[in-house]
Amino acid sequence: MTEQHSASVTLRQNQDYQFDIDFAPGMAHLRSDESPPLGAGAGPSPVMLLLAAVGSCMSSSLYFALSKFKNDPGGIRTTASGTLGRNEAGRLRVVHIDVEIHFGAPAASLQHLERVLGQFEEFCTVGASVRAGIATDVAVFDGAGTRLK
Repeated sequence: MTEQHSASVTLRQNQDYQFDIDFAPGMAHLRSDESPPLGAGAGPSPVMLLLAAVGSCMSSSLYFALSKFKNDPGGIRTTASGTLGRNEAGRLRVVHIDVEIHFGAPAASLQHLERVLGQFEEFCTVGASVRAGIATDVAVFDGAGTRLK
C-alpha cells in the first residue's frame, strides 16, 4: 500500500482576479493576482506561484541531498523561468520550465557531489510531479559559476 499525505490551501476572492491564499493557521497569507490586462498585478500570478513551487522544491531537494553528506552549499540562489505557449485548442499553457540553481561553495569543497547531482531531483515532490506534464530542465552551478549539471 502506498503511503499518502494530504495538503491544502484556502483561497478567498478579494476582488476580480485577486485571491488571498491561506496556507495554515499562524502563517502569513499571500495575495495572488493575474498580470495585466486581466488583473492588476497586485501579487504573484498563478504561473509565478507554480514556478516558485518548482524552484523552491528543487532548491530544498538539493540542500537536503548536500546536507546528507554534511556539505555546506554556501547559500543557494535559484531562478525558475517558464515558457508559455498555446496548445492544440489555442489555450495558453506553461509548456516548459527552466530551473537554474546556484550555490556559493566551490564544487571541489563538496563531498559526493556527483551522487548528489544524480539524485536530488528525485527528492523533489513538486518538481517530479510537474515534470510528468511539463518539460522541465534543471541546471546547477557552483560558487565559481561552473555548470555542474
